[in-house]
Amino acid sequence: MNQDKIDRINALYHKSKATGLSEEEKAEQAALRKEYIESIRGSLRGNLNSISIQEEDGTVTDLGKKYGKVGEE
Repeated sequence: MNQDKIDRINALYHKSKATGLSEEEKAEQAALRKEYIESIRGSLRGNLNSISIQEEDGTVTDLGKKYGKVGEE
């Protein structure tokens, strides 16, 4: 998500507190918030899928492959 969309979310929030939003602006705000949440979830999922841990016996477990279904199609 780019900075322009984040700025628009913030502008709509401030306008909603000051004067209220029209129905079109409410729909735009909901769509932008949904897109923002999806981008955060995708980023978090990507970070979690790239974690590997070293077990006590020295083996390395790739958590993305084990739990995140990375590499499966």
